[in-house]
Amino acid sequence: MWIKICGNTTLEDARLAVDAGADAVGFVFAESPRRVTRAQVREIAPLLPKKVEKYGVFVDPSFEEVVGTVVECGLTGVQLHTTNDPGLALQLREHFAEVPARGRLGILRVMHYASDFDAQLEELRRDHAVDAVVIDSRTAKAVGGTGLAFDWRAAQSSFLRDAPHLRLILAGGLNPENVARAVYTLQPWGVDVASGVEAAPGRKDPGKVRAFVDAVRKAAVEMDKAKQPAEA
Repeated sequence: MWIKICGNTTLEDARLAVDAGADAVGFVFAESPRRVTRAQVREIAPLLPKKVEKYGVFVDPSFEEVVGTVVECGLTGVQLHTTNDPGLALQLREHFAEVPARGRLGILRVMHYASDFDAQLEELRRDHAVDAVVIDSRTAKAVGGTGLAFDWRAAQSSFLRDAPHLRLILAGGLNPENVARAVYTLQPWGVDVASGVEAAPGRKDPGKVRAFVDAVRKAAVEMDKAKQPAEA
């Protein structure tokens, strides 16, 4: 199961996520207690292993903002919280396809769980520029990093139905204590955490990071075992 540790602000925290076994690290370039600058990430990203995916998180960005940040910081992917430009993902996909030497750009779209969840999933199913969809919670003041979980039971049937069609990444309110239950309930393709493994906003807790990754890995193994047919 794919694991992303988001909201990193220092090289120490990014390396902690890598050493714990995360597949990806995230850097927030939007208004947030975890916000970083291009200059900060430009110093961090080259010092991380090449195999680790490095995502920039953007809220309603311009095309030029995303491209400039990706190139300057050496990012391998972007996470888009956007409603202003529904065609941005395709525009980015086409732009970076013309620069094959830098490798494929990973593109995640963020969707907030709400009453129109199924309709949103139907729309995203037709967006072939997107690699995966992050399902998050939101508040009136924050579009991510809220530390709040949405109703997993209410979302369960939709998650299980769309798993074959969309890579769904679960976010929002996850922590080392509840992530195994979330994985069993929703069976997502991946998980994404920020505040749930922090000692303070923008500062990771080493014990929580390691416990989170271990809990996800163990839950994924148990889930795979449960899906295997019993021996005759």
